[in-house]
Amino acid sequence: MSVPRIHVDPATFEPWKVQGVTHALSDHPLLRIGALVELGKRQQERKLVRTHSATATAGTSFANAPNLHPNDKGAVATLAEIEKANAWMSLLNVQADPIYRKLIDEILDEVRPTVDRRDPGMCYRAGWIFVSSPGAITPFHMDHEHNFILQIRGTKRLYTWDPFDRVVVSERAQERFHDEHSRDLVVWSEDWRKRARVFDLEPGLGGYMPSTTPHMVENGNEPSITISFTYYTDGTRQRELIYRGNARLRRLGLDPLPVGASPGRDRVKHAVLAGFTTAKNAVRRALGRGIRENDQPYAPV
Repeated sequence: MSVPRIHVDPATFEPWKVQGVTHALSDHPLLRIGALVELGKRQQERKLVRTHSATATAGTSFANAPNLHPNDKGAVATLAEIEKANAWMSLLNVQADPIYRKLIDEILDEVRPTVDRRDPGMCYRAGWIFVSSPGAITPFHMDHEHNFILQIRGTKRLYTWDPFDRVVVSERAQERFHDEHSRDLVVWSEDWRKRARVFDLEPGLGGYMPSTTPHMVENGNEPSITISFTYYTDGTRQRELIYRGNARLRRLGLDPLPVGASPGRDRVKHAVLAGFTTAKNAVRRALGRGIRENDQPYAPV
């Protein structure tokens, strides 16, 4: 049996707790800069490249960073000259590329037995490759997916916060994020630094960030390559649905209990919402309308 390339201790893995991991992917040929330049060409054609200049800060709106701090170079030029490009770049949803989908599946298949013991239903698989110039910053934000983030080249400082820290991200911000995919209420403050768990990453090191873990990244003094392997589970989908239900209740003028405050009520809410959503989606399918699905094998592009 082969040794997993992400090293996660099954005895200590907690699906909703930030934790450090180690890995053996730093020398993978698909993660060298030459291979990433070729991937960048293909991803640019697919319009799956996101980039901003290194002038972005921790407090820059993550959603608007590409417009507020534009990087005028294309993917190939940025990747090929990342040392002096003064840029941050993400190759999005690399599972859209057949070559890289195989890598995503290989790695997530290796960790799935450990994940499934505590958090079954892995789906919506995706991969994200971040290439950044010295000193570039990933603005403060959070994402829907569970995330294994692994450092391949260079160094960076990863700031993370407990996904249940309601000082850093309020319950209302969680509701808006899940219901509208809005990060407008996920706002940076320098006060957050003292509440952070910090990882100083170098090749061979990484972190596990549960769904909605607030995070911010400061790159070191050399170019950086990082890869994230992300996915949803039954737990992330259930939590999202309850938050969406609470957002709707709030729009009706009600003040719902925070998610997690009453597990019994959460179970009832989820059962009702799941039934309603299934029925609504059946009607929308019959009418030929699009529906919001997050149980597919891979994240759509």
